[in-house]
Amino acid sequence: MGTKKALLLGAILGVSSLSFATNGDNLIGVSPASRGMGGIGVGMPVGPTDTIFRNPAWMSYYKGFNLSFGGILFMPTVKAKSNVTSSGPAPSPASATSEADFFVVPEVGIVHQINKKLHFGIGAFGVSGMGVDYRNKDPLLANMHTTFQFMRVIPALSYKINDAISLSGAIHLAYGSLDMGANLCRDLNGNNAPDPGECWNAGGGQSQNYGVGAQVGIAYNMGDFIYAGLTYQSPVNMTYKRVFDSNNDGRFEDLKLTQPQELAFGIGAKPMENFKIGMDIRWINWKGASGYKHFQWRDQWVFALGGEYKPTKNLALRAGYNYGRSPIEGGRKNPMNANNIPNFTAPFSDFNIAFFNLIGFPAITEHHITLGLGYEFTKNFGIDLAYKHAFNKKVRATDNMMGFEVEAQNAQHAISFGLNWKF
Repeated sequence: MGTKKALLLGAILGVSSLSFATNGDNLIGVSPASRGMGGIGVGMPVGPTDTIFRNPAWMSYYKGFNLSFGGILFMPTVKAKSNVTSSGPAPSPASATSEADFFVVPEVGIVHQINKKLHFGIGAFGVSGMGVDYRNKDPLLANMHTTFQFMRVIPALSYKINDAISLSGAIHLAYGSLDMGANLCRDLNGNNAPDPGECWNAGGGQSQNYGVGAQVGIAYNMGDFIYAGLTYQSPVNMTYKRVFDSNNDGRFEDLKLTQPQELAFGIGAKPMENFKIGMDIRWINWKGASGYKHFQWRDQWVFALGGEYKPTKNLALRAGYNYGRSPIEGGRKNPMNANNIPNFTAPFSDFNIAFFNLIGFPAITEHHITLGLGYEFTKNFGIDLAYKHAFNKKVRATDNMMGFEVEAQNAQHAISFGLNWKF
């Protein structure tokens, strides 16, 4: 039956890009200033570092030389459940919690004002990176243990046309590292292998690759009172070589994944000197990206809302909300419909794809709340902190013929910090 295929693919792509699954496999934001306000930054300036990643046109807003570095402590709780196979006459459920529950995501950024019109920035950000670890758990979950890391180095320029309008362009230099170290011990029906000869390490070891993308943006600032911004980010094509042996023939297959194109628009307002609020809307084209589209991801609209209040000159208090409907759908699935997956020899049913998505790639969180603060100790040095909570989301898929089902849950906590200098 198709169960073995699903288990194999779950091990394969469970690492491929879930990253720190918040908006699909994308972080809601990179800097703690942005993350404290729900991930906004397209439609208004929220800090020099975040401008490089979210909308480089806002680099023109900042004077002098700005340097920051920090990171994100990302703590997901991922649970899986399935009754796909059973050693008895009726399906019996198996469930486990992934032990891959702590990740560190680095960031560093520089924004420099060259002259009154031109700004240069460069940043390095970990934007994706996830693993699931079901080793020594229920063998029904295939003993999956997977890791994935994805980062972007972004050099960018912004040009200030006049006091109101700035334009920008950026190059995204991407690095990805994928390891699918999955230990599979199943017979053709997905049951525990009767002897060690039917076990193999299906993962091909760590694979690294590089990709290039581009970004353009525009920012509008009306008297430091009303803000608006628009940005487009191109796809980034990545192919990981010889990462998995899907049919145990000794030949490892490639895996192509494209980080999707994005289009984003935002607005903001600063009605008082010590208060500002903004909203971003982003469209993420998962359905048009290689890899994602083959595993039936749907496009995603992300809505981010955030604000900042400064009770004193040096202290900033922030809060925000972020919502993006899960690109992975549950519900009733056809176990007979065949889907051809590039670089793999056999088709996979709708239910097998759902199994893969939910066990190995549960990018399903939707609602996020955020809090943050910033404090300037001197005119040259300050810190930013942020906390994000992604509410637990559960998605279940069922085989509409055999009564099999698979379920995933994902909840997250994350703490961000940044150290900032300006001269």
